Amino acid sequence: FFFFFLSESDQLLKVLNRFYKRKEMQKLAADHGLDARLFHQAFISFRKHVLEMTSLSADLHIILSDICCGAGHIDDIYPYFMRHAKQIFPMLDCMDDLRKISDLRVPANWYPEARAIQRKVIFHAGPTNSGKTYHAIQRYLAAKSGVYCGPLKLLAHEIFEKSNNANVPCDLVTGEERTFVDPDGRAAGHVSCTIEMCSVTTPYEVAVIDEIQMIRDPARGWAWTRALLGLCAEEIHVCGEPAAINFIRELMYSTGEEVEVNTYQRLTPFSILDHAVESIDNLRPGDCIVCFSKNDIYSISRQIEAKGVECAVIYGSLPPGTKLSQAKKFNDPDDPCKILVATDAIGMGLNLSIKRIIFNSLVKPSVNEKGEKQMDTITTSQALQIAGRAGRFSSKFKEGEVTTMHRDDLPVLKDILSHTVEPIETAGLHPTAEQIEMFAYHLPEATLSNLVDIFVSLSQVDGLYFVCNIDDFKFLADMIQHIPLNLRSRYVFCTAPINKKQPFVCTSFLKFARQFSRDEPLTFDWVCRHINWPLAPPKNIKDLVHLEAVHDVLDLYLWLSYRFMDMFPDTSLVREIQRELDDIIQEGVRNITRLIRATDTATSDSLQMKSNNHSPTASSGISSRGPRGQRGGPKEMMDSSLANRLVRDGLLTPDLLRQLQREWSKEQTNHPTNHSALATGGHNNHKGKRKNKKK
Repeated sequence: FFFFFLSESDQLLKVLNRFYKRKEMQKLAADHGLDARLFHQAFISFRKHVLEMTSLSADLHIILSDICCGAGHIDDIYPYFMRHAKQIFPMLDCMDDLRKISDLRVPANWYPEARAIQRKVIFHAGPTNSGKTYHAIQRYLAAKSGVYCGPLKLLAHEIFEKSNNANVPCDLVTGEERTFVDPDGRAAGHVSCTIEMCSVTTPYEVAVIDEIQMIRDPARGWAWTRALLGLCAEEIHVCGEPAAINFIRELMYSTGEEVEVNTYQRLTPFSILDHAVESIDNLRPGDCIVCFSKNDIYSISRQIEAKGVECAVIYGSLPPGTKLSQAKKFNDPDDPCKILVATDAIGMGLNLSIKRIIFNSLVKPSVNEKGEKQMDTITTSQALQIAGRAGRFSSKFKEGEVTTMHRDDLPVLKDILSHTVEPIETAGLHPTAEQIEMFAYHLPEATLSNLVDIFVSLSQVDGLYFVCNIDDFKFLADMIQHIPLNLRSRYVFCTAPINKKQPFVCTSFLKFARQFSRDEPLTFDWVCRHINWPLAPPKNIKDLVHLEAVHDVLDLYLWLSYRFMDMFPDTSLVREIQRELDDIIQEGVRNITRLIRATDTATSDSLQMKSNNHSPTASSGISSRGPRGQRGGPKEMMDSSLANRLVRDGLLTPDLLRQLQREWSKEQTNHPTNHSALATGGHNNHKGKRKNKKK
């Protein structure tokens, strides 16, 4: 009987695949917690179990034999399939409890303190430079107590300083910093914070939520949802794009709170020019060239300074102090620096005196809802946010201009800006530490990454919400899975805001977690040894990028120090060397074109050395000559400005360039006449051959 079973393996495979394709089985499995993805994974495992096991349980063996013989129904496999599925997905046994925990359909109920009061919601709607945030802040300053919630540390710092300058005592709270104006550390009536750090249990008279349109952000939207639903304030002032008005009204309808709308018009106009800039030679004072990659920043700033013109540089990974220093340099009427090269980091948080915004490109990298990276044309909302920086009410340029660097981009930009901003339709949510802990109680063997995966797959949201992308969280969870930490500490570590593209930041994160798990405090001396402090000024771009990464590592230390004070005890000393590091980075950015030149020279020298060592022409002694007897070998190809520019702009890698050089040299070795023919415009081929024979 067993041999009959083995001989019918092909038939058995067909039976199993028929079971998999039956819609009734898929629906039944979904009712028991196996969605399409889990059903597929369970089936693959079950099929492997059936086909590769040397002996099956007697009951499953009999059922399969009956089906193969035509005496049983294919649906009879289902109980055995589910029995196997529960072994690989233990949560199926406690599905009802897990579904209740991951039910996110009424997030307003997560904030009982806010629901216990009747809040007044005022929406200040308008484009950039319309005074919407100004009016909200005036109400905030006039209140007995208030909280400002902004998207950036720079904005939180700005309101902190503005409040205290207006004699309204105000504290500062960001992920990495706590500043109390009271010398004894007592909390002031007002606080300015980054939105993730706002308290949803402290009562305030007025709360201001800035840039409310970010409630739909795939990664951070949950923080705006939490602030809007959870802040305990008599008045909630939200500021943002008019595209969010109807959605915020609908969201507040679920809490029984009405929304009053104040609309504002732009205080200074900006116009879209009818011509592109097309050349660096056509730049003028007050111009800001906007790029969407660091390589473009490096390339353009070098081209500008090669013309003897100074420029300021601002991009996202620079420390806040360096950004402010570069902004101050650009804004200073007495400073010769009159051109700014920046990423879309200028869209928020910096007051800049810009006359003309020039888009170097209209395509930027983005992350879709599945967490996949892609290149997309900028949206109308993004274009308006950036274009709106031209001609500010408080700057010397009362009217702004917007155009593109390249002629082909200008009609595209005009089309983008002609559309209305798409209305906001959903708000982000994120699983809390408490929810994940309850999941872990039911699934004690699951990793944190798996717990979050299961939570998201089971979570139920209504049409107004979506679950934010958790890829960064899972990336960190997988990185430290082997380190023994309790669940709450592990969760906190995984919510740390780090740049996972930076290898040094990731290895530092790993070392921090390992040291923490040993219950050994991370002292100032330990940190200095880890980052090799003191650090030298950067000699090239690679050095500058490393210093930016070190600054991020010190930010990570400070961020963790406010969550685990005993384990990260030397906050003030670390902050002191971070300020010194900021000064070193500022000096590097001031000399950025020198660093780029040094990087280009190093790359070129390295390529030249390898080319000379490995080039067939060098070893064989064959020389090729171009027009008028000029050398046309790999050295010239490498020294050409085109090759350097392609490498610098990331369009050609050094390895690919070396490969092209080898192929070029090989071509000359194998077909020496071809190059001579080209060199003489195709005439007098015999003369070219004679020259090569002489060699």
